[in-house]
Amino acid sequence: MNLFLDSFWRAVVYCLRPRVIALSFLPLLLTVGLALGLGYLYWDAALDAVRQALETSMLVNSVWAWLKNAGVGGLKMVLAPLVVVFAVTPVIVVLSLLAVALLMTPALTSLVAQRRFPGLERKRGGSLVLSLLRSLGSTLMALLALLISLPLWLLPPLILLLPPLIWGWLAYRVMAFDALAEHASKEERREIFQRHRGWLLAIGVLTGYLGAAPSVIWASGAWLAAAFVILVPLAIWIYMLVFAFSSLWFAHYCLAALQALRVEQALAQSQVVSTAMMLSGVDRLTLPHDPSNDT
Repeated sequence: MNLFLDSFWRAVVYCLRPRVIALSFLPLLLTVGLALGLGYLYWDAALDAVRQALETSMLVNSVWAWLKNAGVGGLKMVLAPLVVVFAVTPVIVVLSLLAVALLMTPALTSLVAQRRFPGLERKRGGSLVLSLLRSLGSTLMALLALLISLPLWLLPPLILLLPPLIWGWLAYRVMAFDALAEHASKEERREIFQRHRGWLLAIGVLTGYLGAAPSVIWASGAWLAAAFVILVPLAIWIYMLVFAFSSLWFAHYCLAALQALRVEQALAQSQVVSTAMMLSGVDRLTLPHDPSNDT
């Protein structure tokens, strides 16, 4: 728990550094450009398709009739944009996380290592290719989980639980690996994952819930169409900062855990050597005296 909380507060402080804020703009520009470009090309078509699907749904038409009688029939105008926004949000979150993992996490991990662990040996147990493959595989699994769980989002409690859990698992899979890729060996990384899996997953889930907060701004763009172009980049930038904070949290936790593991291994090795030397000395003291060796 001490390591969990200590790495949390350190990550908060590091997020206020100008270098971290500046680093968040590179993935922001790429993600915002992609989001706005796709929105420009496919927003109207997506709205038309959703409106057509809603108008042909008997269940939705029944709900509209009930809402109209209740005096809130105007909600029909904003439902289609909201459906599109909430459908696109998981994709934007995943793209934001991957952009941060690929473009920011190595730099942020180096920043933490230089300032807190300058003497920590770099054993380079993970390569860029392995990181990319792990990120892509985990992303496909997360997207598949989102698709499978989509019908469950209609239940109010589950829509608050499932997406952050899936995003948190993805952050844990991607960022914990990247935080250790440069400094830990393959065996050390496996040992840390085995010992700290619960806490690392907790970091991912908590940052997954933090990542759900910008969805409020993202969804507001559907209600305020005039501000949509401004609100969407703002929401994506908040995603970037949230995942940058997540990356820093993983970096502080994982590197501190790695340092503690190496200290533990060094102490264990020194104890083994000391025990061996003591046993060797006892053996020499208890050897029988051979008179033939006397001169």
